[in-house]
Amino acid sequence: MQTDNIQITLLRLKDGSRLLRLSEPETGLALERTLNPNRPVLRQKQQLKALFEAMIQRSEVLVSA
Repeated sequence: MQTDNIQITLLRLKDGSRLLRLSEPETGLALERTLNPNRPVLRQKQQLKALFEAMIQRSEVLVSA
């Protein structure tokens, strides 16, 4: 499975905090994390995407086993 389908959504919550949501429509997997306002959004997005891609790859291994 390719990880090119990952959808990234940045949401602003009522309390002013921001939530980053990554989802993959084919598998139905999703990951959400509240962003740290003291760290650059791009860096947090890159880290979360790398984690999410690893989760997708691991799920593929578990399903194929």
